[in-house]
Amino acid sequence: MKRGYQESSSSGSYEPPHSKFKHNPEGDGRFLEDESTKIFAKKVADHYSARTNQTLEEREASPIIHLKKLNNWIKSVLIQLYAKRGDAVLDLACGKGGDLIKWDKARIGYYVGIDIADGSIEDCRTRYNGDADHHQRRKKFSFPARLICGDCFEVRLDKVLAEDAPFDICSCQFAMHYSWSTEARARRALANVSALLRPGGIFIGTMPDANVIIKRLRQAEGLEFGNSVYWIRFDEEFEKKKFKSSSPFGIKYTFHLEDAVDCPEWIVPFHVFKALAEEHGLELVFVKNSHAFVDEYLKKPEFVELMRRLGALGDGKEDHSTLSPDEWEVAYLYLAFVLRKRGQPDQARGSSRRDKGKMHLSKEDISYIRKLDRGNPSINHPDNVVSTSLLNPTMNRNIKSQLPTSFEEIQISCSAAAYGQIAFKLSFVSLFCFYQAYSERHNR
Repeated sequence: MKRGYQESSSSGSYEPPHSKFKHNPEGDGRFLEDESTKIFAKKVADHYSARTNQTLEEREASPIIHLKKLNNWIKSVLIQLYAKRGDAVLDLACGKGGDLIKWDKARIGYYVGIDIADGSIEDCRTRYNGDADHHQRRKKFSFPARLICGDCFEVRLDKVLAEDAPFDICSCQFAMHYSWSTEARARRALANVSALLRPGGIFIGTMPDANVIIKRLRQAEGLEFGNSVYWIRFDEEFEKKKFKSSSPFGIKYTFHLEDAVDCPEWIVPFHVFKALAEEHGLELVFVKNSHAFVDEYLKKPEFVELMRRLGALGDGKEDHSTLSPDEWEVAYLYLAFVLRKRGQPDQARGSSRRDKGKMHLSKEDISYIRKLDRGNPSINHPDNVVSTSLLNPTMNRNIKSQLPTSFEEIQISCSAAAYGQIAFKLSFVSLFCFYQAYSERHNR
């Protein structure tokens, strides 16, 4: 493997902290998201929605093409190691559906993808249908699917996916760090995974390696570091380059990667991630920096062949990667992890839910979910969710989420304030009916 850095991979004891963060924030107003968090979430969504699908020629011309192929190889290895024939898969932050072919090769039985960016979900739909043939080489997938547009780090998904769960495997690739802007979002992300996985189910993912990023920051002269293909910049509030162990959430930086990313991200201290996961019944199987991951799995012939097929070995004659040193440095910024939900696996298999999805998805088949905003942060609870399937997806986004096609598609846990509003409306209707009846009797 051609390398730009010879340093050892990120390591550490990864022991859970001793109550260094607050416990169970749900329902506590102090943990609710402020407007800045919503703005950043929208900025991330807009960024990925604006990115258009590339042709194969455009993709091959990318300055980070070999890094992209390496990342695809890492995800493919994770899927080959843990996905089984007939599995029901939940793909959090599925993006444009770049992993659909990987899941198809694993012969899964059912797929649900969710992403915050409506543009990405639409691209995922066309890719699944085989319409984006300028971008992919196959036309048909062997598993039924369902697609959802919404923030999986904000909305409680167990109600939205009550008929689809439990899932055998959950995947969140290069996205978990977007949940770390607040403790509430981080907890919601892990609560969703735990609630939707079956006992013994697997959670696989990739995300930035906090140890490496902080190390690079402290080695830099200022608050910015990078190379020809990426840069990372921290705000002035971190000029001392010190981070309180009691405040492991909301540590924001701006990340730019050529031809890929240009938006805010958040540090995820892995020992905190591990501790929160354990609170939600998810136990660590392994965590490896990308460099260590490559070193381990390139020792196995089947994965060398996989890297060759993905084109990460140039024309296939080399036995080492063609990554440039700058691309290899970017790879060092990430890690791969695997968690397992506690409990003994049951006999129920995801393949029994093949009838829940469709083999061809129209625009009307995309579900849109959002957390209700009642204007009063003290009652803005994670349970307040609206789920809709839209007849006209070209409507204004602010309006279409309020237009369900049937009452069954609305899932709301009513707060006291909402109940009061409903009671007032019912009282007004009753008064109007009484007035009508009185007028009719009086006019006889």
